[in-house]
Order: sequence, then structure tokens, then C-alpha cells
Amino acid sequence: MGESSSLSGSGDVPTIVVRDGKGKELLCFLEQLIPLDGHDYALLTPVDTPVCLFRLSDDEEPELLEGLDASEPILSTAEVVLQEHELTLVRSAVTLTVSGELEEPDPEDFDEEDEENDSDDDDAETYELLVSFMVADEEYGLYIPLDPFFVVARMENDHALLVEGEEFERVQPRIEAELEERESQD
Repeated sequence: MGESSSLSGSGDVPTIVVRDGKGKELLCFLEQLIPLDGHDYALLTPVDTPVCLFRLSDDEEPELLEGLDASEPILSTAEVVLQEHELTLVRSAVTLTVSGELEEPDPEDFDEEDEENDSDDDDAETYELLVSFMVADEEYGLYIPLDPFFVVARMENDHALLVEGEEFERVQPRIEAELEERESQD
């Protein structure tokens, strides 16, 4: 069954490659197109599974590591660990992604865990640990965000350019408002 079950029946959602300012690419499904200020903005979701890298320590909260250089030894180690699971780490635009056959997280597993450690820790519920590994006496983990991961891009000719920084801050609230309006019309 695979991925098509969550899409709108036919499974032929268009895909598009998004580029960021550094020329990195990310293959995404096109979810929505939103016209703003004479541009078409696209709301996209990555085709591969997005992952976030955290530094783990026994006595502190996991620390999210962002903006890692692609040559980081941590990422090289993560690649090797993932290969053992027949997965590939992709240094994409926007986020690291993992391609390969991932087991779908089972929502029932979470309910039980949430009841056991009935804490106010929101972060624990929004990420699932994929793999953890050691680099130079420090432990790291790759986590899958469980919330939907959306990417905003501006369409130019046949290309999608990642919306970042100030432009993102400017258009994001308007895109959210437009989506809410569309949903209320359904």
C-alpha cells in the first residue's frame, strides 16, 4: 500500500524540486499553490522523511543542532549508522532527509508512552528517535518530526525557490490565513 494511501486516492500528486540559496535541492510533493503579490507560493511536503539531529546528554534536554555543515563528522557517522538500516542520509535543502524503507510510526505506541510519563514535555511527543550514535564521546540522535513538515517555496518559471528569512516571515502568516480560509470552505 505504501505512501499512496495517505494521498488523495490516485497517488499522482505532482512532485517538484525546491532549491535553496546555496543550491541544495529537496524533492517535494506539491500540496497547495497560493497566489500572493503576483507570485505563486507553493506549500510542499518532502518526499523523503525529514529528520532532525539532536545532541543527547543524560542530564539535559536533547539539543537540536541546526545549520550543520555538510562535512560535519557527526553527519558522516550518521550516514554509516543509517546504512546499516538500509537507509540513506540526504543533505537536502531545508532539512536533512532520510530515504529508504522506514517503518511507519505506530500511533498506538505513543498513547501508551504518553500515559506512562504523563509530563508536560511537548518535545518528546513531536519527535520519534530513528537512530542514536556516538561521536567523540558524545551521543547524538536522528529524530523524525511527527508533526507535518511543510516547506514554502516561490514558483519562478518551472523552478521552486525556497522561501527563507525575511520573505518567509512576511508571507508565512498570509499563507496560513489563506489555508485556514480554504479549509473552512471545504
